[in-house]
Amino acid sequence: MRTIDPVLAADVELEDWGLKADAITGNPHERGLMLHEDSVSKLGVWECTPGSWKSSKDGVGELMHFVSGHGWITDGDGSWEIRPGAVRWFPDGWRGEWNVDETVRKVFAIIVTHTD
Repeated sequence: MRTIDPVLAADVELEDWGLKADAITGNPHERGLMLHEDSVSKLGVWECTPGSWKSSKDGVGELMHFVSGHGWITDGDGSWEIRPGAVRWFPDGWRGEWNVDETVRKVFAIIVTHTD
């Protein structure tokens, strides 16, 4: 298992994960670092450059804590601002759209909600 000092989440070196294939606008580019992954969870740091894309949570829930950047996430309940310090839970079945105007970085925990 990899660990990093939580204070360094905003500065840790990330691996290139490529362009988001499902971009609506822009050319959002993902980078990340997986800290832990097993059959029921994924924990890590993720970053994405500006752009917009649709997103959904199918069979998983995700807790996000943003450490840098800015944008908006819009879903059936309205718009939610992405900014440093913001924390949000996206439950299984969630659907929405991301609109990033300044590269965002988050620490995440993805939990599998359905196992076959």
